[in-house]
Amino acid sequence: MARKVSTLGDILHAFLREEGLETPLNEHRIIQAWPEVMGQAITRYTGQIDVRGGVMYIQIKSPALKNDLMMGRTQLVQRLNQHIGAQVITGITFY
Repeated sequence: MARKVSTLGDILHAFLREEGLETPLNEHRIIQAWPEVMGQAITRYTGQIDVRGGVMYIQIKSPALKNDLMMGRTQLVQRLNQHIGAQVITGITFY
């Protein structure tokens, strides 16, 4: 009889999913990824960040930067999800 061998990472991932902790953990990870993905120049103008219902809400302190970021929202969603390696957010709202 063959035994199925699982890595510790696979076991932990399954546990988090079963306990309903995977989504909150990924939401935290995507918030933490914002400075890494966007860089220091944009992070300097970033205020509060929150994720609710699959939407990332980001306070941008510069109206000009907010306008520029709004035009590239779709690409930002893809970049952030790709950085995390999971479909965490479906949209971004800048305020």
